[in-house]
Amino acid sequence: MAETVKHEQTLPSHPEKATLEGKNKFLGFWFFLGGETVLFASLFGTYLGLRNGVADGPTSADLFHLDLVFIMTMLLLTSSLTSVFAMINMKKGNFKGLIIWMWATVFLGVCFLGFEIYEFVVYVNYGLGFTTSAFASSFYTLVGTHGGHVLFGILWISTLLIRYRKAGVTLTNAPKFYVASLYWHFIDVVWVFIFTVVYLMGV
Repeated sequence: MAETVKHEQTLPSHPEKATLEGKNKFLGFWFFLGGETVLFASLFGTYLGLRNGVADGPTSADLFHLDLVFIMTMLLLTSSLTSVFAMINMKKGNFKGLIIWMWATVFLGVCFLGFEIYEFVVYVNYGLGFTTSAFASSFYTLVGTHGGHVLFGILWISTLLIRYRKAGVTLTNAPKFYVASLYWHFIDVVWVFIFTVVYLMGV
């Protein structure tokens, strides 16, 4: 699809699915999410099976502080809301609104990632290295994999924002922003499960 195709004046109400390319991106994304769901289901199952294997290291009750995790959760949930605002503006053809809200999403994601790195540093200082125990390995693998997905989402959205910073809402970039927004919602949902299964059950 030519990058130069621009239809701001005749933009349909759902520009993200108005073309065959857009529909194919949407369909392909659901297959991708299926694989991601299997990945995280495996990591959750591993964590649940190993979370009591603390050896001589600290336990989750010794380490977890819900106040920090609550702040991280609010940051990520708010970022999901800002991405919704971005998509509303996109469907209205308001490119400036799309850009502002997507950058807000990126900013909140960066803040979340900063808190997660800080959390890991604190745990390491408390003696919970990756190889300290089965609990430590499964915890860092699960939460770290999610953090890697957050980083990927930040880079993905930032790349779109930089590449299309002057393009306006088009039938070419609307599906890309829409799929990136869906991805962001997915990692938010995964975090809700981590918050519940790892942190609430661990204190």
